Amino acid sequence: MNRVWIYLGIGAAATVALILWLSGERPGALDDRDSQIGLVHSLLLLVLVGSALLVRRHLPSGMEVLRNGIIWIVIGLVLVLGYSYRDSFSRSWNRVVAELMPGHAVRTGDGEVLIRAQGKHFVVDAMVDGTQIPLLLDTGATDVTLSRRDARRIGIDVGRLNFSQVTRTANGLGRAAPIRLREIRIGDIIVRDVQASVNDAPLGVSLLGNSFLEKLSHYSVNGSLLTLRQ
Repeated sequence: MNRVWIYLGIGAAATVALILWLSGERPGALDDRDSQIGLVHSLLLLVLVGSALLVRRHLPSGMEVLRNGIIWIVIGLVLVLGYSYRDSFSRSWNRVVAELMPGHAVRTGDGEVLIRAQGKHFVVDAMVDGTQIPLLLDTGATDVTLSRRDARRIGIDVGRLNFSQVTRTANGLGRAAPIRLREIRIGDIIVRDVQASVNDAPLGVSLLGNSFLEKLSHYSVNGSLLTLRQ
């Protein structure tokens, strides 16, 4: 018990000495709120360390101090390095996520997403007028082209469309009905008022064509990875 009072007395004396020194050597040092908060923080830290010493009932040896000091220095360096290289770590992690989730748009920057191919093709998970629709990247398609099924899913009355547009496909000439989409969202990328069409013939998957791609500032394919930038 005597030891407790001794430590408390030393702590109180040190606190008073610190306040007097600050008042004398640096007038006004404790006038602003930030300085006061900093002093309180330091005092709380001293109390915490002192409490730990009291619980142990003996002062740590020199080796213990050295060992613990090295551990905390290493932890501090790891935290500093992690914070300094956070952007590089984030980009690397996003590439890993993109590799594990084909078709899913992974954010790699402001207005930029990365998408991994599904097999030999890029089938992108897109939100078309609020409904999730898989879109096959087709740089040879003039418009975003929806199948009849996907058109119905976003609320279009296919029976009232006018299939007056002549299209050229791998299977020959076909017909499509011109429409306009309010919004296509792929990850963080949002493109509004997109020219599109509904294909008259059966279409296995809807197409992500140039009417969307041309509204982007950049898109590119590098191996199995597709980059889109707003």
